[in-house]
Amino acid sequence: MKSVQLWLFKKNKNISEASIFKLLIWEMFSILAFQNRLSISYFLKTFILRIFGARVGKGVVIKQGVTIKYPWKLRIGDHCWIGEGAWIDNIAEVHIGNNVCISQGAYLCTGNHDWSKEEFPLTVRGINIEDGVWVGAKALVCPGINLKTHSVLTAGSVATSDTEAYKIYQGNPAKPVKEREIV
Repeated sequence: MKSVQLWLFKKNKNISEASIFKLLIWEMFSILAFQNRLSISYFLKTFILRIFGARVGKGVVIKQGVTIKYPWKLRIGDHCWIGEGAWIDNIAEVHIGNNVCISQGAYLCTGNHDWSKEEFPLTVRGINIEDGVWVGAKALVCPGINLKTHSVLTAGSVATSDTEAYKIYQGNPAKPVKEREIV
């Protein structure tokens, strides 16, 4: 059991690139300011993210109940909206462009396990969300995905591959269903 605990500690430390102290302090702020259901000032939330190393643009709205794994691996552009209960599970870099909407309960996942190997090793790949993208409610964005400019991932859909610009994607796995027209 002790060797498993040491292995987990080493893996987590390498992934987080932060000290145990920084992780504990972040967890406290995360619970108090982000994950709770009380309405905390958006300005305060973005200020806290910046203190912990996130790069956050202007006009960013972060609703209640949001989980962010490691803010030092997060970049959010201007005028973005992150809905209630969204989970940014960023053990790798997550870049969110300008004018992006991450809807309620959406899950951005940067880690997975290689089930083809006996050791079941953790694999991590970043996520890039370009300008004008809308990630629908309860949608899942898998590791290594690039959501191209102004694409839409509809509610409950699963992005297992990159999207094309100005296309609307739906389903599991998400497939393009039509063009996105912006008027």
